[in-house]
Amino acid sequence: MSKTIKNVFYQNLTFDKLLAAHLRARQHKTYKNEVISFELNLENNLTNLLNQIKNHTYHLGNYYCFTVYEPKERLIKALPYRDRIVHQWYVEEFIKPYIVPKFIFHTYACLKDKGTHKAVEQVQKNMQIFKRNCGDFWILKCDIKKFFNNINPSILFNIMKKYITDQDLLYFTHLLIFGNNPSDISIGIPIGNYTSQFFANIYLNELDQYIKRVLHIKYYVRYMDDFILLLKTKKECIEIKKQISSFLEKSLELELNDKSRYYPYKMGVNFCGYRIFTTHRLLRTSSKTRIKNKVKIWNKQYQKNQLNLSQAIQSINSWLGHSSHCNCYQLQQRVLKSCDFLLQNRTYQEIEQHFLSDISLFYQEMQ
Repeated sequence: MSKTIKNVFYQNLTFDKLLAAHLRARQHKTYKNEVISFELNLENNLTNLLNQIKNHTYHLGNYYCFTVYEPKERLIKALPYRDRIVHQWYVEEFIKPYIVPKFIFHTYACLKDKGTHKAVEQVQKNMQIFKRNCGDFWILKCDIKKFFNNINPSILFNIMKKYITDQDLLYFTHLLIFGNNPSDISIGIPIGNYTSQFFANIYLNELDQYIKRVLHIKYYVRYMDDFILLLKTKKECIEIKKQISSFLEKSLELELNDKSRYYPYKMGVNFCGYRIFTTHRLLRTSSKTRIKNKVKIWNKQYQKNQLNLSQAIQSINSWLGHSSHCNCYQLQQRVLKSCDFLLQNRTYQEIEQHFLSDISLFYQEMQ
């Protein structure tokens, strides 16, 4: 594979590839009005999009904004559907095949066959190996202050230029990073764009390479802007933290969050929703609190006959999937038994249809 991306932009700009991007973008959104509207004149809409990109007349649409509150409050910015098709096309045709393979192995966010559970498993595996080979050790846990909001688009674009020498692709990348008004350079990239996930990973790949190639840290795992290093001593943690902080500030104009700290491994480490020890994993307290509060709300809604049963089942099913990756069987049983709406005959078919098999068995046992 070439060291840089060149002579591929128009080669990958085809109707069939935009159609494939549309089919990916519409997943789980088939019945949304903007998707239906786009599909009513699908061939013309995709052809117009293709021609606009080819003629350099394509512009991003206007963002619409909304706020999410879990796991923490964040402002999400979303583009119109046609732009989401373009993002799918850009990422799948250029970012994934050419840039993602250059990442270190132990970065886990937004990548195929990776994710939070694989990241957690790797951290625990690292802890077990380090303990077996070196005895007691220390954990340096870091995250970055307001990461997406502090990414510098100019630095990001300069990083992208290291990977891209195709001038048409570089022009288009500049458009995606800076938007329609490149003279108005504001710090940060929108949370919510499909491209943002990958631009953020590319941005912090600079940190990954520094930690692995310059600092030579063997036991290192990153999930987006949270990362874990295992080191032999407290003194080493102090020194490495200073070096990482300096690199982030000088090279990426980022700061470590005040919560970044180091401690003995016996305390365990909070990472990706779990508290990880060498011998076992526990669910974080915040996750326990959230599910208990949700159950209280669901029970109240059920008593008033206002509960959306399908959504409640989906939500608790998701939590059970998450909690099944740690040692909390007794907690799962307590949560299930506290759900009044699961103990009524009239919900059985819904549960049977939507829940995992072990939940259906639980329900049968409760009859």
